[in-house]
Amino acid sequence: MIISTKTVQSLFLATTLGFLTLIPPAQAEDKVIRTLTVTGEGVENIATSLAQVELGVEVTAPTATEVQQDVAKRTNAVVDLLRSRSVEKLQTTGIQLQPNYEYANNQRKLNGYTGTNTVSFRLPTEAVGGLLDQSVKVGATRINGVSFMATEEAIAAAQKIALKRATEDAQSQANAVFQALNLTPKDVISVQINGANVPVPPRFRTDYMVQAAAAPAPTPVIGGDQSVRGSVTLQIAY
Repeated sequence: MIISTKTVQSLFLATTLGFLTLIPPAQAEDKVIRTLTVTGEGVENIATSLAQVELGVEVTAPTATEVQQDVAKRTNAVVDLLRSRSVEKLQTTGIQLQPNYEYANNQRKLNGYTGTNTVSFRLPTEAVGGLLDQSVKVGATRINGVSFMATEEAIAAAQKIALKRATEDAQSQANAVFQALNLTPKDVISVQINGANVPVPPRFRTDYMVQAAAAPAPTPVIGGDQSVRGSVTLQIAY
Protein backbone atom coordinates (compact mmCIF):
# COMPACT_ATOMS: atom_id res chain seq x y z
CA MET A 1 0.00 0.00 0.00
CA ILE A 2 1.46 3.37 -1.03
CA ILE A 3 0.69 6.38 1.18
CA SER A 4 1.22 9.75 -0.40
CA THR A 5 3.39 12.42 1.16
CA LYS A 6 0.34 14.65 1.52
CA THR A 7 -1.51 12.00 3.53
CA VAL A 8 1.47 11.48 5.88
CA GLN A 9 1.68 15.21 6.43
CA SER A 10 -2.02 15.39 7.26
CA LEU A 11 -1.73 12.55 9.79
CA PHE A 12 1.31 14.14 11.39
CA LEU A 13 -0.47 17.48 11.68
CA ALA A 14 -3.59 15.89 13.23
CA THR A 15 -1.48 13.98 15.77
CA THR A 16 0.48 17.09 16.65
CA LEU A 17 -2.72 19.07 17.25
CA GLY A 18 -4.12 16.33 19.53
CA PHE A 19 -6.91 14.86 17.44
CA LEU A 20 -7.34 12.23 14.84
CA THR A 21 -10.56 11.79 12.90
CA LEU A 22 -11.37 8.27 11.79
CA ILE A 23 -14.12 7.62 9.29
CA PRO A 24 -16.14 4.56 10.40
CA PRO A 25 -16.82 1.90 7.80
CA ALA A 26 -20.20 1.82 6.22
CA GLN A 27 -22.75 0.03 8.47
CA ALA A 28 -25.24 -2.46 7.15
CA GLU A 29 -28.84 -1.50 7.45
CA ASP A 30 -30.69 -2.95 10.48
CA LYS A 31 -32.70 -5.99 9.56
CA VAL A 32 -36.41 -5.59 10.25
CA ILE A 33 -37.95 -8.58 12.06
CA ARG A 34 -41.56 -9.18 11.20
CA THR A 35 -43.63 -10.76 13.97
CA LEU A 36 -47.15 -11.95 14.68
CA THR A 37 -48.58 -11.66 18.21
CA VAL A 38 -51.36 -14.00 19.31
CA THR A 39 -53.03 -14.71 22.65
CA GLY A 40 -54.43 -18.13 23.49
CA GLU A 41 -56.92 -19.15 26.18
CA GLY A 42 -57.19 -22.43 28.06
CA VAL A 43 -59.74 -23.77 30.56
CA GLU A 44 -59.63 -26.76 32.90
CA ASN A 45 -62.66 -27.76 34.97
CA ILE A 46 -62.08 -29.58 38.25
CA ALA A 47 -64.41 -30.93 40.87
CA THR A 48 -64.63 -29.00 44.14
CA SER A 49 -64.09 -30.94 47.33
CA LEU A 50 -63.87 -28.24 50.03
CA ALA A 51 -66.46 -25.82 51.40
CA GLN A 52 -65.83 -22.43 52.99
CA VAL A 53 -68.61 -21.70 55.48
CA GLU A 54 -69.52 -18.58 57.44
CA LEU A 55 -72.10 -18.89 60.19
CA GLY A 56 -72.79 -17.29 63.53
CA VAL A 57 -75.09 -16.25 66.33
CA GLU A 58 -77.50 -13.30 66.41
CA VAL A 59 -79.38 -12.45 69.61
CA THR A 60 -81.81 -9.68 70.56
CA ALA A 61 -82.54 -8.90 74.22
CA PRO A 62 -83.65 -5.95 76.41
CA THR A 63 -80.17 -5.21 77.76
CA ALA A 64 -76.66 -5.28 76.35
CA THR A 65 -75.50 -7.57 79.15
CA GLU A 66 -78.15 -10.15 78.32
CA VAL A 67 -77.22 -10.01 74.67
CA GLN A 68 -73.52 -10.46 75.34
CA GLN A 69 -74.06 -13.36 77.70
CA ASP A 70 -76.39 -15.21 75.35
CA VAL A 71 -74.15 -14.59 72.33
CA ALA A 72 -71.09 -15.81 74.24
CA LYS A 73 -72.89 -18.95 75.44
CA ARG A 74 -74.18 -19.87 71.99
CA THR A 75 -70.92 -19.02 70.22
CA ASN A 76 -68.86 -21.13 72.63
CA ALA A 77 -71.16 -24.09 71.96
CA VAL A 78 -70.82 -23.63 68.20
CA VAL A 79 -67.02 -23.25 68.36
CA ASP A 80 -66.69 -26.35 70.57
CA LEU A 81 -68.68 -28.32 68.00
CA LEU A 82 -66.55 -27.08 65.11
CA ARG A 83 -63.30 -27.88 66.92
CA SER A 84 -64.55 -31.36 67.72
CA ARG A 85 -65.02 -31.90 63.98
CA SER A 86 -61.46 -30.70 63.24
CA VAL A 87 -62.49 -28.03 60.73
CA GLU A 88 -59.70 -26.03 59.10
CA LYS A 89 -59.00 -22.29 59.12
CA LEU A 90 -61.45 -21.58 61.95
CA GLN A 91 -61.51 -17.86 62.73
CA THR A 92 -63.76 -15.07 63.97
CA THR A 93 -65.00 -12.88 61.12
CA GLY A 94 -67.22 -10.41 62.96
CA ILE A 95 -68.43 -9.24 66.39
CA GLN A 96 -71.11 -6.59 66.74
CA LEU A 97 -73.39 -5.09 69.42
CA GLN A 98 -75.85 -2.34 68.57
CA PRO A 99 -78.92 -0.69 70.13
CA ASN A 100 -82.37 -0.99 68.55
CA TYR A 101 -84.62 2.09 68.48
CA GLU A 102 -88.28 2.65 67.76
CA TYR A 103 -89.46 5.95 66.32
CA ALA A 104 -92.95 7.25 67.11
CA ASN A 105 -94.37 10.76 67.38
CA ASN A 106 -90.98 12.21 66.48
CA GLN A 107 -89.42 10.50 69.48
CA ARG A 108 -86.79 7.81 69.70
CA LYS A 109 -87.23 4.96 72.17
CA LEU A 110 -84.63 2.31 73.01
CA ASN A 111 -86.05 -1.13 72.28
CA GLY A 112 -83.26 -3.50 73.32
CA TYR A 113 -79.98 -4.58 71.75
CA THR A 114 -78.83 -6.95 69.02
CA GLY A 115 -75.51 -8.74 69.11
CA THR A 116 -73.80 -10.96 66.53
CA ASN A 117 -70.71 -13.14 66.44
CA THR A 118 -69.71 -14.86 63.20
CA VAL A 119 -67.01 -17.40 62.39
CA SER A 120 -65.71 -18.98 59.20
CA PHE A 121 -64.11 -22.35 58.60
CA ARG A 122 -63.29 -24.88 55.90
CA LEU A 123 -64.13 -28.59 55.68
CA PRO A 124 -64.82 -31.35 53.14
CA THR A 125 -67.99 -30.73 51.15
CA GLU A 126 -69.61 -34.03 52.07
CA ALA A 127 -69.52 -33.07 55.76
CA VAL A 128 -71.14 -29.64 55.38
CA GLY A 129 -74.81 -30.57 55.50
CA GLY A 130 -74.70 -32.49 58.76
CA LEU A 131 -72.46 -29.94 60.44
CA LEU A 132 -74.78 -27.07 59.51
CA ASP A 133 -77.72 -28.92 61.04
CA GLN A 134 -75.83 -29.59 64.27
CA SER A 135 -74.53 -26.02 64.44
CA VAL A 136 -78.10 -24.72 64.41
CA LYS A 137 -79.06 -27.20 67.14
CA VAL A 138 -76.30 -26.05 69.51
CA GLY A 139 -76.89 -22.32 69.03
CA ALA A 140 -76.15 -20.96 65.54
CA THR A 141 -78.93 -18.66 64.30
CA ARG A 142 -77.55 -17.46 60.97
CA ILE A 143 -75.63 -18.95 58.07
CA ASN A 144 -74.15 -16.18 55.98
CA GLY A 145 -73.02 -18.34 53.10
CA VAL A 146 -71.19 -21.36 51.72
CA SER A 147 -68.70 -21.37 48.84
CA PHE A 148 -66.94 -24.31 47.24
CA MET A 149 -63.39 -24.82 46.01
CA ALA A 150 -60.90 -27.48 45.00
CA THR A 151 -57.80 -28.33 46.99
CA GLU A 152 -54.64 -26.29 46.45
CA GLU A 153 -52.94 -29.30 44.86
CA ALA A 154 -55.81 -29.80 42.40
CA ILE A 155 -55.82 -26.10 41.50
CA ALA A 156 -52.04 -26.08 40.90
CA ALA A 157 -52.32 -29.07 38.57
CA ALA A 158 -55.28 -27.49 36.74
CA GLN A 159 -53.34 -24.24 36.26
CA LYS A 160 -50.58 -26.10 34.41
CA ILE A 161 -53.10 -27.83 32.16
CA ALA A 162 -54.89 -24.52 31.45
CA LEU A 163 -51.59 -22.85 30.48
CA LYS A 164 -50.67 -25.77 28.22
CA ARG A 165 -54.03 -25.52 26.46
CA ALA A 166 -53.63 -21.75 26.17
CA THR A 167 -50.23 -22.21 24.50
CA GLU A 168 -51.66 -24.76 22.07
CA ASP A 169 -54.53 -22.40 21.31
CA ALA A 170 -52.13 -19.53 20.56
CA GLN A 171 -50.06 -21.75 18.27
CA SER A 172 -53.18 -22.94 16.47
CA GLN A 173 -54.33 -19.37 15.87
CA ALA A 174 -50.91 -18.37 14.57
CA ASN A 175 -50.74 -21.34 12.19
CA ALA A 176 -54.15 -20.46 10.79
CA VAL A 177 -53.06 -16.88 10.09
CA PHE A 178 -49.73 -17.91 8.52
CA GLN A 179 -51.47 -20.44 6.30
CA ALA A 180 -54.09 -17.93 5.17
CA LEU A 181 -51.41 -15.38 4.26
CA ASN A 182 -49.05 -17.97 2.78
CA LEU A 183 -46.30 -17.03 5.22
CA THR A 184 -43.68 -19.24 6.86
CA PRO A 185 -43.38 -19.05 10.67
CA LYS A 186 -39.92 -19.01 12.22
CA ASP A 187 -38.85 -18.82 15.86
CA VAL A 188 -40.97 -17.78 18.83
CA ILE A 189 -39.48 -14.42 19.85
CA SER A 190 -41.21 -14.07 23.23
CA VAL A 191 -43.66 -15.86 25.50
CA GLN A 192 -45.84 -14.03 28.02
CA ILE A 193 -47.82 -15.93 30.63
CA ASN A 194 -50.83 -13.78 31.49
CA GLY A 195 -51.83 -16.02 34.36
CA ALA A 196 -53.94 -19.01 35.31
CA ASN A 197 -56.70 -17.59 37.44
CA VAL A 198 -59.30 -19.23 39.63
CA PRO A 199 -62.58 -17.25 39.76
CA VAL A 200 -64.15 -16.61 43.13
CA PRO A 201 -66.72 -19.37 43.68
CA PRO A 202 -70.35 -18.28 44.14
CA ARG A 203 -72.02 -18.43 47.55
CA PHE A 204 -75.41 -19.84 48.47
CA ARG A 205 -78.05 -17.37 49.55
CA THR A 206 -78.30 -17.03 53.31
CA ASP A 207 -82.11 -17.38 53.49
CA TYR A 208 -82.06 -20.67 51.69
CA MET A 209 -79.31 -22.06 53.90
CA VAL A 210 -81.09 -21.11 57.12
CA GLN A 211 -84.31 -22.77 56.05
CA ALA A 212 -82.56 -25.88 54.86
CA ALA A 213 -80.50 -26.19 58.04
CA ALA A 214 -83.62 -25.94 60.16
CA ALA A 215 -85.44 -28.67 58.24
CA PRO A 216 -85.81 -32.15 59.80
CA ALA A 217 -84.03 -33.86 56.89
CA PRO A 218 -80.22 -33.48 56.51
CA THR A 219 -79.24 -30.44 54.51
CA PRO A 220 -78.19 -31.46 50.96
CA VAL A 221 -75.00 -29.74 49.78
CA ILE A 222 -73.49 -30.23 46.30
CA GLY A 223 -70.21 -28.56 45.45
CA GLY A 224 -70.09 -28.75 41.64
CA ASP A 225 -67.11 -27.84 39.44
CA GLN A 226 -64.59 -25.03 39.43
CA SER A 227 -63.03 -23.53 36.29
CA VAL A 228 -59.34 -22.59 36.10
CA ARG A 229 -58.47 -20.31 33.16
CA GLY A 230 -55.05 -19.61 31.65
CA SER A 231 -53.82 -17.12 29.06
CA VAL A 232 -50.58 -17.11 27.06
CA THR A 233 -49.31 -14.58 24.49
CA LEU A 234 -46.80 -15.63 21.83
CA GLN A 235 -44.75 -13.40 19.52
CA ILE A 236 -43.65 -15.36 16.45
CA ALA A 237 -41.25 -14.22 13.75
CA TYR A 238 -41.93 -14.87 10.07
